[in-house]
Amino acid sequence: MSWIVLIASGLLEAVWATALGKSEGFTRLWPTVIFGGALLASMGGLAFAMRGIPVGTA
Repeated sequence: MSWIVLIASGLLEAVWATALGKSEGFTRLWPTVIFGGALLASMGGLAFAMRGIPVGTA
């Protein structure tokens, strides 16, 4: 289960990185909202996955 969450978190990292670029300095609403949501979900998923996977691997 930890590996699936880690892979999903990696995909969400690509989403928030893309949304950050499209937010144009946080001046556009929806890319900024997507950035925030994807960032929180990605970091939360990483924290969850690190419970079962060594830190160096995660």
